[in-house]
Amino acid sequence: MLRLGFPVLGVTDVPRAEAFWTAALNLVPTEEWASDTWRTLNHADGSGRALALMYSESPAEPRPRLHLDLFVDTTAEQQAEITRLLGLGAREVDWQLYPPKPDFVVLADPDGNLFCVVDLSAAPSGS
Repeated sequence: MLRLGFPVLGVTDVPRAEAFWTAALNLVPTEEWASDTWRTLNHADGSGRALALMYSESPAEPRPRLHLDLFVDTTAEQQAEITRLLGLGAREVDWQLYPPKPDFVVLADPDGNLFCVVDLSAAPSGS
């Protein structure tokens, strides 16, 4: 039976990406398939795989069709997490496609991969 695995981010510096994403999402690196070009990151609580990092020579896409959404429950938590992520090496993105009253903020990881920090309390669906 086909199963969805986990998201894989292409990165130009695997150790730097590992440091960022383990700190950003409280993940732990594993030795599973570990190499200079691959790193699997698991949930710290032991509940399984969360994210993989794969060496890539291609640059990050400026408008990726697929990206990560990271959820928070309140606007205050969103601001606190954005500040924390910026301190870890993320950068703010000048995103021209925000809707009126956006519930998300677009950031980029140290490799330039875009991701969103979404405030669920402001999401159009309310959840």
